[in-house]
Amino acid sequence: MLLLHLMFFLCPGKIRAIYVDHQLQSISRAWGTFVQQQCQQLDIPCILQPVHVAHGNLEQQARNSRYQAYLQHLQQDEILVLGHHQQDQAETLMLRLLSGAGIDGLAAMKQLDIRENLTIWRPLLDVSREQICQWASGLNVQNIEDPTNQDIHYDRAWARQTLWPMLSERYPKMQSALVRTSELMQDAQHILQEVLEQDLKCCGNAESLNLSAFLNLSKARQRQLLSVWMKGEGQYRPSLEMVERVQNEVIAAKLDAQAALHWQGFYYVRYQQHLHRLKAEVYRADQQPKLAEQQIILREQDQVQLPSGQFKIQTATFGLSAALFGQRLYLRTRKGGEKIHLHGRIGHWPLKKAIQEAQIFPWTRHTIQILSTDNVMLGVFTPKGFWLAQSAYCEAGGWLPISVSSTLEFNDEH
Repeated sequence: MLLLHLMFFLCPGKIRAIYVDHQLQSISRAWGTFVQQQCQQLDIPCILQPVHVAHGNLEQQARNSRYQAYLQHLQQDEILVLGHHQQDQAETLMLRLLSGAGIDGLAAMKQLDIRENLTIWRPLLDVSREQICQWASGLNVQNIEDPTNQDIHYDRAWARQTLWPMLSERYPKMQSALVRTSELMQDAQHILQEVLEQDLKCCGNAESLNLSAFLNLSKARQRQLLSVWMKGEGQYRPSLEMVERVQNEVIAAKLDAQAALHWQGFYYVRYQQHLHRLKAEVYRADQQPKLAEQQIILREQDQVQLPSGQFKIQTATFGLSAALFGQRLYLRTRKGGEKIHLHGRIGHWPLKKAIQEAQIFPWTRHTIQILSTDNVMLGVFTPKGFWLAQSAYCEAGGWLPISVSSTLEFNDEH
């Protein structure tokens, strides 16, 4: 409650309060009433927001629900102000150290934390719990004591009630030392982020990594880049074990192995000299039932949406005969064993080999369709455009389906 009074004096008329009721204790609603009464005395608008806490790690799930509530009510020009203090920071670092966290975890909480969807300010982060209690007592500010703070079933409560007193007795300056470590880790985090940005720019983008460039990095930089790349827009990095599995089972796999590993809704797939990050539905799309043969009628300037992308029918220097306009043509997927005589090349060769030579990703090959009439192959629709087949239906000044957008573009949105 001290934070509420502090912000009232610092920013009069410019603050709102929110009480998130996790509904985990019978008294939680009464706490909300108390907060509301305190806000009414200070003429501060107050939101009481009940939330549902999912099963699992209770502390983590409660935190997730709490931040969802914050985001639900936070306005575009508002800053979320939280009351974490110095001991909270030291406890956070200690618990993360015991869980095997890296630099990001040991950086703990930032006083000013600017994120993509919100900005957090913790004005009391450098202030000790004892000092806050003194101020609250001097100002006669009432506080609520959550009984779970005494329940050593929870990691933080156990650390606070059992571990903290024992370590503090041995190391009286432990709290300030841990806070100083978190500040040093924040510096290291900033430096590492600069290196990671350089490495990602050198090795690829959010969707794929060039393994030739990646493998030129030191082992430590490979691990760090792979870890943050796999995290993507998620909240947490993968474990060291998962990073090493991607390195050993996917990156180090034989070129023709088409190795893949699933983690957190994505598949990590090696194809040629690139490592790709694909949404599960993209990678598994070829497991869907094959498309049935269908009829299609084309006319000049038509735009056609097909599984491999969008195509526009346009005149070309050399292409298909205009006599095919308005006629029933047929589209079908590959059955295997087809051969194609590509225009401009000598002789027939296996369609499968042409697809491999064009380096069309295996997970998009199910979108390839053969265009034909009277059992004559006219061409092939692929994610890399339309391939014209040499036939009696080709002529100078004919027409071609020109690719407007490709399945590859949608796959890049993983």
